[in-house]
Amino acid sequence: MTTAALMDLLDVTIVNVAIPSIGRDLHASESALQWLVSAYLLGFAATLIVSGHLGDRFGRRGLFLAGTAGFGLASLGCGIAQSPGQLIAARAVQGVTAAVLMPQVLGSFRTLFQGKERGAAFGMYGAVAGFASAVGLLLGGLLTDADLFGWGWRSVFLVNVPVAALTLVAAVVLVPATKERSAGRPDVLGSLVLAAGLVAVVLPLVQGQENGWPLWGWLCLAAGASAVAGLGLFEARRQGAVTVPLLPVRAFRLPAFSVGVLVQLLFSLGMQGFFLVFALWLQGGQGYTPMQAGVVTVAFSAGGFLTAPAADALAVRHGRLVLGAGALMMAGGFGWVWSAVADSADAHTGAWPLVPGLVIAGAGLGFLVVPLVNVVLSAVPAELAGGASGIFSTAQQFGGALGAAVVGTVFFRHTADGPTEALGAAMPWIVGGFVTCAALCAALPRRAVRGHEG
Repeated sequence: MTTAALMDLLDVTIVNVAIPSIGRDLHASESALQWLVSAYLLGFAATLIVSGHLGDRFGRRGLFLAGTAGFGLASLGCGIAQSPGQLIAARAVQGVTAAVLMPQVLGSFRTLFQGKERGAAFGMYGAVAGFASAVGLLLGGLLTDADLFGWGWRSVFLVNVPVAALTLVAAVVLVPATKERSAGRPDVLGSLVLAAGLVAVVLPLVQGQENGWPLWGWLCLAAGASAVAGLGLFEARRQGAVTVPLLPVRAFRLPAFSVGVLVQLLFSLGMQGFFLVFALWLQGGQGYTPMQAGVVTVAFSAGGFLTAPAADALAVRHGRLVLGAGALMMAGGFGWVWSAVADSADAHTGAWPLVPGLVIAGAGLGFLVVPLVNVVLSAVPAELAGGASGIFSTAQQFGGALGAAVVGTVFFRHTADGPTEALGAAMPWIVGGFVTCAALCAALPRRAVRGHEG
């Protein structure tokens, strides 16, 4: 189950350093490059909550097997895609199938393990999740540069096919069936409304500049936001509903939870936006190979490894102060990168001027993200903790899709002035997002949930 989860965790980052190669080979437009990131994250965000409810009610094993098989087939579709449209569609299916399998992993761990064994299982999952970001960046560059069998960037996706097949065979033999006896009926219709609303918000942000910001885009954006808000209001007013609500409105009435979700969304927006435009700048503007770009960005993951082990313990004592410090470190680290890029002007920027800023930003990530859910859930009643955690994961994926859309649009708007100028135009949005995160952290609880309280 952890191996299957690793495929999803890798695919969040593995594609970043391959995007310039994909763009050249498929003659993809600027908006298509944004969709390569946003389609996956949108598919994941739109499906995650309802798939968790489906697994609780009808059994996690079947959905895990279906999600693993679907992810392998979708990866094959990505690897053989002959046009940007085909690749984007396959990426969306990848995101949906990843969202089908991922909740079953953590849900099964909660059911199958108790006490110290449960802690060990979740600890292993957390270690793999942290390891995946660094491995994804390196593996994406290595596979693209290696050009195995002449596949080039396609091997970034095709590597998932044998892994998914072997995992599926092992899962049939080893994974037991689990479900929750008291689970309510999932709200499938509501999930479709949520999915349509999220897509309607991102679509005009990606396509707007290419089409001259037409009226239909603004109407689509308003309709998407209204659909998500309307779904929440509808679920809040239902009395004695037989379906499990997708949006825990009671939790959103708690300021700490609402602010925490916004912090999660802004964090993901800045992260995904940065790594999209940074990869494009490194390879398109500075002449780095995919492998060299992957090695440079691993400095960010190294910073995270320095602070993540201590983050939870510090959050129990200092709560929001730790998160605020982490957000400011991310703003400062990315500001360092921005300054290094600006100082180089049109000259080639070596790796070493960039590395300190990436390490600082990565260290800030450890302090901000690792304890974020724990700090926010200290203000949420225990009976809402499961639904609240699902919303946090959805906000993370949706924020990433928004980041590719918003930051990518700013970057591409200035590419005519040169890659360095384009990156310089995008960086204020990224740095400003993390400064806003730091300010919002002041509204979070003073401390995190202790281990025996969670």
